Amino acid sequence: MNFEEHPHRRFDPLRGDWVLVSPHRSRRPWQGQSETPVTEPRPRHDPACYLCAGNQRANGAVNPDYSGPLVFENDFPALLKDTAPAEDARSPLFRSQSACGTSRVICFSERHDQTLPALPVQEIRKVVDVWIREYEDLARTYAWVAIFENKGAMMGSSNPHPHGQIWASDFIPSEVAREDRTQRAFLTEAGTNMLVTYGQEECAQQIRIVLENRDWIAVVPYWAVWPFETLLLPRRHCPRLSDLDTGERDTLADILKRLCKRYDALFDTEFPYSMGWHGAPPAQDDTAHWQLHAHFYPPLLRSATVRKFLVGYELLAEPQRDLTAEQAAARIRALPDQNAEDSEA
Repeated sequence: MNFEEHPHRRFDPLRGDWVLVSPHRSRRPWQGQSETPVTEPRPRHDPACYLCAGNQRANGAVNPDYSGPLVFENDFPALLKDTAPAEDARSPLFRSQSACGTSRVICFSERHDQTLPALPVQEIRKVVDVWIREYEDLARTYAWVAIFENKGAMMGSSNPHPHGQIWASDFIPSEVAREDRTQRAFLTEAGTNMLVTYGQEECAQQIRIVLENRDWIAVVPYWAVWPFETLLLPRRHCPRLSDLDTGERDTLADILKRLCKRYDALFDTEFPYSMGWHGAPPAQDDTAHWQLHAHFYPPLLRSATVRKFLVGYELLAEPQRDLTAEQAAARIRALPDQNAEDSEA
């Protein structure tokens, strides 16, 4: 049995699920769907863009002539602040409950032609500060604050302007509740924090680490589902974004730029992904089991035009991948470290 060549399963302790790994399948020819990568340069300001400075949005509101990050209430939010409380539990098979919350948009920059890794580190640091400011504001009212970015049309982004989203809800979503259970159980059974211990062991092995700095590590998790999935972890125990100190915010901006630039260099394209932050729910007092982390889920598999689909077996049985986590990490790690600042266009 050779785990680098033969089919095997890997356990994801964070989700409590298994992942089927089939390394031998990476040699099969591809005759499936190919995507069209973005090749045309974008202007610094697009008069037709709803997110550019000074432009009118779809609901008639006009953006200020902003510079740097901008946050505003989503014009078409998934959650509404004034939803009346209600619950229907007349049958265990037909249950429903109201959902209340708010949705905000964060533009990373006024520049329409920039993505997060194209921004200077000091500008990314401003985005980090806005994430934390918005988290602290919404955490006073809501049970959960979701901070995430969908980058690229392949991941459902309807606008190429660099932006992310912040959704706050009066409930704790299913994925977060699952991670709360698994991390709590690990602390009870093993006596240590799951992701703090995991980060330490990955640093010791240096097999799946793709980037690291003084305060952070980026790793292709042992149990990764997406081909070039990464997990971003602070080195010290830190339950929430709001717990980061000044130095950790600086080094977070640094590693975000370096990681995303390596993604772009992997297939020489603006690498699509969905990323988001998980940490202890705002009202939770017991946070010893929680460790702050960001998931990066990029869909590209073989090139800028071939993506991974979660279909068939993945939907009906369990997640499956061809490229091993170690092979993916080696691919990303081998890229040049592009930490130099970009010159202004």
